[in-house]
Amino acid sequence: MTRVLIVASIRLYREGLAQLLTSNADFTVVGTDSTGREAMERVDETTPDVALVDMDIPDLGDISAAFATRSPPIPLVAVGIAESDSEVLACAEMGIAGYVTRESSIAELAAALRGAAGGELFCSPRTAGILIRRVAELAADRHQNQNGSVALLTQREREVATLMCENLSNKEIASRLCIEVATVKNHVHNVLDKLNVHRRTEAVRLLARAANGFARHS
Repeated sequence: MTRVLIVASIRLYREGLAQLLTSNADFTVVGTDSTGREAMERVDETTPDVALVDMDIPDLGDISAAFATRSPPIPLVAVGIAESDSEVLACAEMGIAGYVTRESSIAELAAALRGAAGGELFCSPRTAGILIRRVAELAADRHQNQNGSVALLTQREREVATLMCENLSNKEIASRLCIEVATVKNHVHNVLDKLNVHRRTEAVRLLARAANGFARHS
């Protein structure tokens, strides 16, 4: 049975949600609070598996942050989502684990709570689309930033990086460039640092992707 804490500023709203959930054998309501502060103060007493929180609660972010640091963390399901890009992404940034829109059914509410308690994300197709688009945007930004970091390499570091991509050892690179092995090690360190990676293999993969990207746009 899933233990649910309800947080909503309107008493009729939270009591209605409580009655709705207690009629379902899968859930038990362990508390109803009107503010995030109350919920945070009473969480040790209520020990919920998941919290159902009204989207209009002003301290939604504070609750999410506080509950995320507990052991085990307490996931939050936001109810009353408008499904606008800004609202969905704001919830995602706060670490909300489930989304129940204003048009959701009782079955969808129950599914969101079960999913969040089980470590799964439940949301409508539209909400999923918003989240997927944002992930794609972040991935594109990251790729662009990584390509930009390649441009920070000095000419000598580019030469060393090119030979790294040929799987040459530091000794072989030193011989090819007629420099000391210690100098190569220093350049390799700088390459890894500027590309924000920790291993040569990661740097080689990143450099290869950057080269492919430059080739496609040239």
